[in-house]
Amino acid sequence: MAYVICASNRRDFIRTLAGGVAGLSLSRAQTGSTPITAITLADNFIHIAGAGSNVLLVTGPDGVLLVDGGSPEHSAELLKVVAEQSGARKVQTLFNTHWHLESTGSNDVLGKAGAKIIAHENTKLWMGTDIICKWQNRTYQPRAKEALPNQTFYTTGKMTFGKEQVVYGYLGQAHTDGDIYVFFPGPNILMTGDVFSVGQYPILDYTTGGWIGGLSDACKTLLNIGDAQTRIIPGVGPVQAKADLQAQADMCATMRTKFVELMRKGMGAKDMLAAAPTKDFDAKWGNPELFIMNAYPGLWGHVREVGGIV
Repeated sequence: MAYVICASNRRDFIRTLAGGVAGLSLSRAQTGSTPITAITLADNFIHIAGAGSNVLLVTGPDGVLLVDGGSPEHSAELLKVVAEQSGARKVQTLFNTHWHLESTGSNDVLGKAGAKIIAHENTKLWMGTDIICKWQNRTYQPRAKEALPNQTFYTTGKMTFGKEQVVYGYLGQAHTDGDIYVFFPGPNILMTGDVFSVGQYPILDYTTGGWIGGLSDACKTLLNIGDAQTRIIPGVGPVQAKADLQAQADMCATMRTKFVELMRKGMGAKDMLAAAPTKDFDAKWGNPELFIMNAYPGLWGHVREVGGIV
């Protein structure tokens, strides 16, 4: 059964940038309507789309594991779908791939219900404090205590859920500085969160540690997980293959080099935008304005690492 709700659409979100990036919501634009859909990928593995972020539902003998929990406005409907698809099993474990509301919108409900919420330590730290997001002209308030991850890690981790092995790890400063992947070797399914973007340029949230160099490195890390048959679930959009991830990795590596070259010439963000450095990739990834405007301050945060700028 499909559940029709107001769905998120990052492509429309990117298109709103003509007037500049200030004042934008990090939430993907709520335009049009798309059903929440549930697609079976393997025994006990269901891909749920349309809830603000992709969600992976894994059913075990005694409960449910989720990777990401959609946005707050879609949480109630999402959890109805989870209950229907799982035979009303309790959600025991929830992974947060990063702190953004599109992925942590069910934390409040599931945390209060006693779920184990697993995330990188940086994600917990961001969720527990004010976040002044300059590129949006917005301040995010600390989340409720019950919504905070209650099990954190720094590098990698493993666990077993039912009969399934779960492998997870830190991706460094990429989309944010708390990004993680979650890999299920049995069915060969990899969840990447918003480090991997489909149909639009990745968002470099420099306010919380995202930058183009880290995103490029994170893509390389993801490419070394699994094999050519791995099914990869991005932050939003359909299931992808390794070749799709390779395309983003190549784009990010190229753009890191180009951005650094332009900054070494003394260009500011608007100068870089006018130089159209992404023109070879725009047909695939769309409007580059937010990507370029956020890449600039992110690179300044790593200016000594990059070298040759100051």
